[in-house]
Amino acid sequence: MKILLCSKTSFLCLSLLILAACSTSTKTDVVELFDGQSLDGWQNFGGGKFYVEDGAIVGEAAPDLPNSFLATADMYGDFELEVEFKIDPLLNSGIQIRSHVYEEETTTIRWGGTFHEDGTKNVRERVWEKGRFWGYQIEIDPTERGWSGTVYEEGARGFLHTPGQDEAAKKAFKPGEWNHFRIIANGDHFQTWLNGVPVADVHDDDQASGYIALQLHGIGKNKEKIGQKVRWRNIRLQHL
Repeated sequence: MKILLCSKTSFLCLSLLILAACSTSTKTDVVELFDGQSLDGWQNFGGGKFYVEDGAIVGEAAPDLPNSFLATADMYGDFELEVEFKIDPLLNSGIQIRSHVYEEETTTIRWGGTFHEDGTKNVRERVWEKGRFWGYQIEIDPTERGWSGTVYEEGARGFLHTPGQDEAAKKAFKPGEWNHFRIIANGDHFQTWLNGVPVADVHDDDQASGYIALQLHGIGKNKEKIGQKVRWRNIRLQHL
């Protein structure tokens, strides 16, 4: 009788261990968001020009288009995301996380990163149209300002922080080369690293999950920016 009981207990323990292992494996699996060959699993918000070339997703600037976003079909909450990017010098871009589309016209108070002469932030009210893509964005800024890796809220509150006097963070971007982001979103805690250099360490609880997306910034009628490109590759996500 004892032998039979031990056998059942052992079988039960083994089953529980297998289930636990499967659960852990599912939670920590790495998801390849880009297959390196196609835009399968992505959707275009805004109508921008996105295509695949040489194993990378390319966003190419064109006139008279709004900010456009190539977004995942699925939404993600807590994760660690790694992505490589390269951007032409006249463009601005970003990696959207926990992002959405407005279901109705929405008004927010926005800070675009500029200051008044007295040093206070130039904060303005902004009305966003229904259907506008919005959400947290990890900034890609190739200018001398050096704000790549900062947390911005696209289509909403604007910059949530700046690098301040952190010269290492402001100089981490490599112009004309492939750069690497590591991005962690865990609860209300956001952390970013650019080429291994820590940039953002921010707490904000506005959105718990949403789309991940690649931004192609609008250029209006600026002919100088037509054909400028931003590229992304090796886009990997690990659930937390």
